[in-house]
Amino acid sequence: MKLFLDTAAIDEIRTVARWGVLDGVTTNPTLFAKTSGMTYDEVLAEICTITSGPVSAEVVAEDVDGMLKEGRHFAKIADNIVVKVPMSETGLEAISRFAAEGIRTNCTLVFSANQGLLAAKAGASLLSPFVGRLDDINEEGMIVIRELADIIRFHEIDSEVLAASVRHPRHVTDAALAGAHVATLPFKVFQQMVHHPLTDKGIAQFRKDWEAAREAMAAKKKGRARG
Repeated sequence: MKLFLDTAAIDEIRTVARWGVLDGVTTNPTLFAKTSGMTYDEVLAEICTITSGPVSAEVVAEDVDGMLKEGRHFAKIADNIVVKVPMSETGLEAISRFAAEGIRTNCTLVFSANQGLLAAKAGASLLSPFVGRLDDINEEGMIVIRELADIIRFHEIDSEVLAASVRHPRHVTDAALAGAHVATLPFKVFQQMVHHPLTDKGIAQFRKDWEAAREAMAAKKKGRARG
């Protein structure tokens, strides 16, 4: 399963890229609002120099013509830009027209397998069910991931299921087991995946044992020198 970073923070993207595990990036207006000093276009262009994987740029227009105008603009920024379009009637039309133009899309705000199927039929490259938000209303988000992944596989549809609204490492594991092709994670979740209390404890113990061994060797050499 591919792992995307869900952020517009350049420092976070550079950090995960250095780990060698970054497959792409997803952004949205909310994430961009947390940054400062750069325009959205500048942020997207910078991200595309860090990763060659898909970089999702979200439209904010709600009408088809507006979505097409924004999406075409984003697509010119870099070859790996994927236009992020919300699930709606106008969104489906925009996705279909983008597909006809060879522009890849990420259908966002998907909350059911049927919505994902419609987006796939329209030509979306990525289908993004929001797992955490479904969990928030006492529904099981992973059911949508599993159902949609099965539909894509059974019918050999050329779209990928992207687990979004990931809240913790268990979501990542469950998404992988449910057949998601991609999961997009906040930086915090990437960090949580790296660490485990037993790993941290083991590293500390190894360091302590190594220092003790060095001290013992130094004392032994000192004793020989005196002898």
